[in-house]
Amino acid sequence: MKQQNNIRFVQGNEACVEGAVYAGLDFFAGYPITPSTEIAEHLAQRLPEKGKKFIQMEDEIASMAAIIGASLTGNKVMTATSGPGFSLKQEALGYACMAEIPCVIANVQRGGPSTGNPTHVSQGDVNQARWGTHGDHSIIALTASNHQDVFKITVEAFNLAETYRTPVILLLDEVVGHMREKLVIPEPGELPVVGRLRTSVPKDVDYHPYLPREDGRLPMSDFGEQHRYNVTGLFHDMWGFPSNNPKVVNALLTHLVDKIENNVNDIAMYKEYWMEDAEYILISYGSSARSAIHMARNRRARGFKIGVLELQTIWPFPTEIVREKCADAKAVLVVEMNMGQVVTQVRNAVYNPNKVFLANRIDGQLISPTDIKTVLRMIQGRGV
Repeated sequence: MKQQNNIRFVQGNEACVEGAVYAGLDFFAGYPITPSTEIAEHLAQRLPEKGKKFIQMEDEIASMAAIIGASLTGNKVMTATSGPGFSLKQEALGYACMAEIPCVIANVQRGGPSTGNPTHVSQGDVNQARWGTHGDHSIIALTASNHQDVFKITVEAFNLAETYRTPVILLLDEVVGHMREKLVIPEPGELPVVGRLRTSVPKDVDYHPYLPREDGRLPMSDFGEQHRYNVTGLFHDMWGFPSNNPKVVNALLTHLVDKIENNVNDIAMYKEYWMEDAEYILISYGSSARSAIHMARNRRARGFKIGVLELQTIWPFPTEIVREKCADAKAVLVVEMNMGQVVTQVRNAVYNPNKVFLANRIDGQLISPTDIKTVLRMIQGRGV
């Protein structure tokens, strides 16, 4: 019998590592923090094996700065952290948004605010991922509920970072990060991998680092190589030089938002379970979705028409998709482990926000199928 060398029994954090290696990760800089530490630990071994670079920085601020610099020189880059470290990264993350620098940031969520509950699960960083850095901007944040999907969205995070020249956040959580299950690593070429788009402008010809092509993509030149150009966190023109010209500022901010928000349906990733005839729809993401799927499967067996929409793209929020999928539902129940961060987006998306309810848990414990069933029975008891 042929030995299967591509099958692993791993933590979710390890699945993220393998996805990053598959996507062509060149450089990782990070600082260990529970519950993301295994990402750094395993990359400390895996990257040197591939001839790539790993460095443990002195803190999370330096880690974010290091991957920004490495990305500008032509490398695929990543860092990993959890809540308090994610807070420290926000200023540099905003710089990466403004300067349009591809990078991937894994945030394995734990309880907060502050140091909160380091070893237990939460999904409280959803809004921070979107609005943590100041100013008008857009962001991409992905998540998954099982290890095969963690691998896939990690590869996709690098693809999106390179395609849209933007930071991409992997918004995982402690349960997904630390549980173990089977992972089948795809063969090379089985999943698409997007490489760095480099400019074809010759060395002695004027290079415009912030002049998009007709398809919206911005070819890059490895910093320190053929072209000299300016990189700044200030509003800047197509040469990268600071500008407070109102037309330039308006055009830049519009570009930073539109390049992502105008491509929501292309970026959106989601999974459907029993949605064809669903009267009640559970919307969930991350480890919460595991409980939602389990509950829906069991109630289906008893004749209840329940479906699940598992979101894998949290930001940009797939408003039109949620609206379409929930149009005929008697009620929509959002299952998450915070005080209601995605439920607000769902209520804004659907035609009738009064039919959207929340099943949540905020005590550091994984929300259970019984928790969800209790809220659903309450909804049904109201005649909804």
